[in-house]
Amino acid sequence: MAFRDVNARRHIGLQQLSALALTGRTLLGPMKSCKFIVDESTNQSTLICSAVRLIESLDLTSAAGQLLNETIQAQNKEFRTGMSTLLFLIGAWSSAVLECLQQNVPVSAIVSVMSEGLNSCCERVQCLQISIHDVNKELCSSSVRPNAFKSKTCQIGCDSLLDPHIFLYVQKDISAPEEVIPVNPCSHQEDDSNFNKRLLSSLASLGSIASLVKPAGDKSTSWISGSGVIASNCNKQKLTHSRYFSTLRKSHFSSQQGSFQGYLSGPSADPCECYGLGHLAMALSHGNQTSVKLLQSIVAYQGERAECSGSSQFNIAGIVTCCLLGLPESYSCVSPGFVTLVSPEQTTVIKYFEDKPLRILLMDGDLTEQYRHLGFNRPCNVRTILEHPSLPEGKADLWLSSMLDILISFEVNLVLVKGNVCENLMERCIANSILVIGSVTQDVLCAFGEVTSAQPVTYLTQLNASCVGSGAQVGLWKACDGRAMDLGELVPVRIKVQGIPLLTAVLTTTVASKMQLIEDQFWTLAYRLHHALHDEKVFLGGGAAELLCLSHIQMLAKQPLQPSNKNAVREFHNPCLAASATEYTSVVLQALASGWKQYLSVVMCNTAKAASELEACTSVDHHLKKAAECGSPSAYVLKEFRRGDLLRGGSGPFADDGEGLKVYDNVTAKTEAWRRALDLVLLVLQTDAEIITGPKRNQLLNSHVSSEFMFL
Repeated sequence: MAFRDVNARRHIGLQQLSALALTGRTLLGPMKSCKFIVDESTNQSTLICSAVRLIESLDLTSAAGQLLNETIQAQNKEFRTGMSTLLFLIGAWSSAVLECLQQNVPVSAIVSVMSEGLNSCCERVQCLQISIHDVNKELCSSSVRPNAFKSKTCQIGCDSLLDPHIFLYVQKDISAPEEVIPVNPCSHQEDDSNFNKRLLSSLASLGSIASLVKPAGDKSTSWISGSGVIASNCNKQKLTHSRYFSTLRKSHFSSQQGSFQGYLSGPSADPCECYGLGHLAMALSHGNQTSVKLLQSIVAYQGERAECSGSSQFNIAGIVTCCLLGLPESYSCVSPGFVTLVSPEQTTVIKYFEDKPLRILLMDGDLTEQYRHLGFNRPCNVRTILEHPSLPEGKADLWLSSMLDILISFEVNLVLVKGNVCENLMERCIANSILVIGSVTQDVLCAFGEVTSAQPVTYLTQLNASCVGSGAQVGLWKACDGRAMDLGELVPVRIKVQGIPLLTAVLTTTVASKMQLIEDQFWTLAYRLHHALHDEKVFLGGGAAELLCLSHIQMLAKQPLQPSNKNAVREFHNPCLAASATEYTSVVLQALASGWKQYLSVVMCNTAKAASELEACTSVDHHLKKAAECGSPSAYVLKEFRRGDLLRGGSGPFADDGEGLKVYDNVTAKTEAWRRALDLVLLVLQTDAEIITGPKRNQLLNSHVSSEFMFL
């Protein structure tokens, strides 16, 4: 048997990674170029701007493609952000490793130097971290340009993001008590004072950059402005979680149930803090205005509830989305309770029970005769598919009748089912005025269980009186002009309970192919805020971290890695590296740096801040030269970030969104995307080999390429 290391001249796995990652090049940066994905079977197209949707649509039959898909899915499952960065760096570093192989650099040297180089970068960029508390202070004190609010205050009619039943707190004076002002986007017959109140309420819901203050004896409203960037001390704490693909481990970053204390102000808190999350959401939005306004509305509503309950939290588990096709995007809003789509046949039951208290039942499973749960300790990432033979008609009718009798005997009016619902049982329930809704998420079931005292059951045969909750109300969801009733086959319905913390982001559009894009953008921003609060710190954004990494790696590449050079050796922690990879260190580090440089250049091109990639590279080289002359690259990056001139090439979103707000990035999601990208490249590098058995072995012994093979 002969073994050949294919990476001698052509490394198939790395070439495949590079080619696949190239398809997502335009998805990088805050201003993405969307792609159309066409389904050949139905000829329907979908607009995407996410690396996850792109990878799902590609035909990944190769081993490298499967590994790429698993890596992207793992990042998406844990963070829901950073996938485009991950995909791009996989392609950039795959090409860089291929160039190293062309220069006959040993695989062991590539693996050692690149791994240690990335570890050194992750430690170096910790000085660009800023605490959430400092971010809130800096954003609240930022000066406000008059035109920054022009686009936000001109739409206050039906474009209001909050449901008419939501109330917002507007702090009219720092020392004055808060006043509750109702927002009614449907009413256009108001006097000037009500109009002004609505205007202030809209600004508050959008997370205005400055605090609203009413001076004593003055009826006008003035803005408090300030300046300055407050950066926290460098945090030298190292990441301790696994950098590999598996997400089966217990990770505090994947929890969606955590609450974050201290970011929504109570009665005695800093007045800036009450708007802090709205500011932070805008700084993390990277230009996604529609989603940030929805999220700021959610933050405002959850902040109001937190003040009433005495606790402070942002609960992402209390947020769901409902996609409505047929309404303009300006009708997107946040509605308290659970909004979902039901069939037109169920509208009769909904109208009959409208605004009446209902008895509710929660089912943790499918409502079908064939359903059997997997056990109480259900394995993760396992889906069981089993085909059942068709039941005899008499037995099926018997099961339907018995299930319906159970529901009627316990006077159940509303059933929320986690899984699928038997169509025949659904029809019988409609005939008996019982509303059954399937495909309800676990978070929604938990939210209704907390406020209605309903206990989830797996089978209807387990039902008893203590499992049925009460207090739920159901009604047809309506937009401000009632157009939601003309959506087509499905009808939106809202289920609410007094005191339920659940909020639904109702996403609307008239373009069917755009719906998936809008939903992905909303959840990406929501999880950015979630992870920022969980980390309690963020990175300076706009390419600051990548520029510092590039500068740091280039400085390391210029240092000869000799055992006598303690300063250079201290940058690496592998004791075998100095002896085995001394002559290749500079080449490999330059290859690693090329990934960062390509990243910055492509983002500048995608955002139209550079006419070509050559111009973008020239701009990056200019910053690198000035950083080296400064003597402290981190100080230079921080100074340029404060000035808003970091990699802008004119004006743009790199370090300033054009409205006085800085751009920030998640810490853990970004660094984990870096690590996952390099881990995948090095994994494919070390495993792409060819094993040949059979009669060809003797032919290879006598061939001129026998030196490329290792005979076993």
